Amino acid sequence: MASRRSVTGGIGSGLLGPRGQRAGTVRLRRPARGEAAGSSPVRVLLLHGLAGSTSVWRSYDELALDGVEIWEGVLPWGAEGDPRWSVHDDPADHVERALDAVPGGVDAVVVHSFTAGPALEVLARRGTGRGPRAAVVVAPFHRRSPGDFTWDDALYYLNGFHRILEEGLRIGAGDRVPPELRAAMALRVRDRIGPYGWQQFFGAYLRSPDLDVTALRLPVLVVAGAEDFAAPPDDARALAGALPDGRLELFGDCGHFAMAEQPRRFADAVHALLTEAFPGLATGSAGTAAHAVRAAL
Repeated sequence: MASRRSVTGGIGSGLLGPRGQRAGTVRLRRPARGEAAGSSPVRVLLLHGLAGSTSVWRSYDELALDGVEIWEGVLPWGAEGDPRWSVHDDPADHVERALDAVPGGVDAVVVHSFTAGPALEVLARRGTGRGPRAAVVVAPFHRRSPGDFTWDDALYYLNGFHRILEEGLRIGAGDRVPPELRAAMALRVRDRIGPYGWQQFFGAYLRSPDLDVTALRLPVLVVAGAEDFAAPPDDARALAGALPDGRLELFGDCGHFAMAEQPRRFADAVHALLTEAFPGLATGSAGTAAHAVRAAL
């Protein structure tokens, strides 16, 4: 992988975090490849979820189309971020600054889990004139009506929050970390996120019925895992059904991290959306050949 280049918004456009670091930082994760490298690439911005790691996109790096230039957002709620962001910050502000920080602008955004809500808020607010022309939302937390929430939901996500974090550790580390250690690590991550971080997560979920779906005039692919115990597949169905141009991909035998659990199917679904939205996109993929070679071995 090429060395990553960090970029921040211009002077006056960033939000300073508690340690003086400018929020909305992005990194070039993978440039366009082959003949597409010399033309105008499709710039795709990847945004991870709460306590997430940018490593969840590793397989997509390999499988993405040659004409795709991949950027990643460096968000304060990432695994290496400062948890103090959650006390006063609006997560939508960080998403917006990440979108504005990509040189040349973002053509498409791929967003996971907690960050999906704030990202969709931003896209709805920006409208069609300022923003990506396509979006992929993975494992969203979304309800159609405030009445869809009950006290049981609050209890489920409060008492089971560590289970979601443990699932992320399981996907990232596989069998290298014993289950007992993984459970202990998840509790430490939960404690690091703290009550304010949890409130940011559940508050965004509670606001999801307020999303102005009619303002999202762009194709949105909603990807969900049928076995996701964190973000119910019905949430994805509700969101895709409400969007003016929503499409649902429900992956069987898959949980909360479709991009890591079923990377080939995930990449193919993203390919289909991008080639529709950007007809001139170079469709070759070095990852396709590599995948075929591995399959033959």
